[in-house]
Amino acid sequence: MFDFLKKNKTLPTFAPLVTDMHCHLLPLVDDGSKSLEESLEVMATMKQCGFEEIRLTPHFNYPRFPNKADDIKERYKNFCSEVEANKGERQIPRMTSVTGEFQVGDGFAEYMESGQLLTYRFSDPKRGSEKGLLLIEFSLHQKLMGLEDTVFKLQMEGYDIILAHPERYPYFDSRDKLLEQFKEQGVYFQINILSLDGFYSDAAQKKAFEYIENGWIEFLGTDMHNVMYAQALRHASANKKIIKLLEKNEFENRHLAVGQY
Repeated sequence: MFDFLKKNKTLPTFAPLVTDMHCHLLPLVDDGSKSLEESLEVMATMKQCGFEEIRLTPHFNYPRFPNKADDIKERYKNFCSEVEANKGERQIPRMTSVTGEFQVGDGFAEYMESGQLLTYRFSDPKRGSEKGLLLIEFSLHQKLMGLEDTVFKLQMEGYDIILAHPERYPYFDSRDKLLEQFKEQGVYFQINILSLDGFYSDAAQKKAFEYIENGWIEFLGTDMHNVMYAQALRHASANKKIIKLLEKNEFENRHLAVGQY
């Protein structure tokens, strides 16, 4: 009798993405969540904004956050148990994997050589390279020498690369030659949703929309850290430009496979 109401029900803004593939909600391992309770509060907001799944991506950034893959996997397993035991009546997204956001810089070679690079995979086994999708970031302050060499080496080693938030690097502009080279090499780009709402700066917001207009962006991520970010996500969910963007474009988030960890 009321089927027409169901058909016309408006979905939350970020429901088309299904999954958030970049967030820092594993407590006390980086500059993200500081407690189980904070993570639960943030995840409840993410669910209300439309996310059904989240993939945790703690920083691997030596020496600031010198995380180790085995320790992160163990912490993730314990965190999943704690979440189930303490979420109560809260509706939260499913946690489907833990990978990492690896900064190219000091210590990165050690992560690579010791086999600590945690990756995603596409749900379609025919897609992607042998070692999966690796989320990397660059310095937010200065452009390091040899970035292109590192990315090329990773690709030759069998990784598909996702470059996190290119709009936030002040040394890249809307038609940067190195970014163009990365796209020609098949590097995926991930924009921060909050950049689209002007959370970081006007410059980052402008570049985020320009990169999407260039056809450069395959993934959107929250880069969620804490309650302040969750409040900003709720604000972004009412942004008409973002709503229209999600209506017009399909991103790869929904095509990621459930991870091993």
